[in-house]
Amino acid sequence: MISSERLFKRIDDMEPEYVKILEEFCLIESPTDYKESVDAASNYIIKKAEAFGWKVERQKQEVAGDCICITMNPDATAAPVCLSGHVDTVHPLGLFQEPVVKYDGDKMYGPGIADCKGGIVASFLAMAALSKENFTARPIKLILQSDEETSSIESNHTTVDYMCECARGSVAFLNCEPTLAGTAVLKRKGIIRYAFHVTGKAEHASVCYHGVSAISEAAHKILELEQYKDAQGITANCGKISGGTKANSVPAQCTFEVDFRFSNSEERTMVENIAKKVAETSYIEGTTCELVLESFRDAMELTDANLKLLEKANEIFEEVGLSVLSVRESGGGSDASYTTMCGIPTLDSVGVASMNIHSKDEYTLISSFTEAAKRLAAICCYI
Repeated sequence: MISSERLFKRIDDMEPEYVKILEEFCLIESPTDYKESVDAASNYIIKKAEAFGWKVERQKQEVAGDCICITMNPDATAAPVCLSGHVDTVHPLGLFQEPVVKYDGDKMYGPGIADCKGGIVASFLAMAALSKENFTARPIKLILQSDEETSSIESNHTTVDYMCECARGSVAFLNCEPTLAGTAVLKRKGIIRYAFHVTGKAEHASVCYHGVSAISEAAHKILELEQYKDAQGITANCGKISGGTKANSVPAQCTFEVDFRFSNSEERTMVENIAKKVAETSYIEGTTCELVLESFRDAMELTDANLKLLEKANEIFEEVGLSVLSVRESGGGSDASYTTMCGIPTLDSVGVASMNIHSKDEYTLISSFTEAAKRLAAICCYI
């Protein structure tokens, strides 16, 4: 049995090297819709894995980046532990000015540095430390997701299917989304995004009373949806709208997009019915509306399997001198919902500490980097 003291010292000693790896990883900007860039970022990690002699499998994609599964100890017979993070980011190419990666004391800034490249590199550091300590008891897998930020619409959810297939049979699935100190996420809302395409009747503004305004109809629909603001249940947010051509014309077209969040499968059905009812209702006579599903992500519901995994993880943390984690809920979605639905014991948001996610001021705390790696390595080693 590897001693935790030796394992954690190994991680501490490797920290400077892996902070540099995180910097180089973030310099490869990888927005979801740039397959070449996402693949380049994954290939950077693949080269590091191949240097250790680990097994690398690739699910090729035409539009999305390829989804990757890296396995350490592939021939071990015990149930695997699966680590996961997404390579893609929300940041457009060139958003970050030079230097792309910056340091300010304990803060390290960069595109996707917390969401989710920091979690990926912390996972790799945990695996590398275990490898150097000759850990061979079970397979450890690292899955690099490629289109998480868009709810896997680029791959038509095939990357999610591949992730779940790779993780099937795992004793634990640890999703390395950014963390809030002292917590692990065991419950997340799901997301459905719809586009409402409203049609009216164009007319000159001087006789606007003969026209039918698609924008006015859209306004009625948006106000109807805006009533859903339940922090624990259904929320609706109209985040984008476009319509009309000129100020002196009655608009015949208007499109708005709505982000719905829900807590469970029952609420998902309610959201679908709400959206359909609002689309079918004409608040202004003479208008029509086409409802188009743009993307969806199921909710991560609280399960006994995930609670038991957190209980076991906390037992391990107490034994090796790490602080225990409490349960947290999140309104945002993640891939952990899918492994939970497959019955795979899952902990979410066990990556690096962060602030300002999805902004050009996104940063992680360097001090949280080795802590995350130690937690991951401890679960892999002692579960």
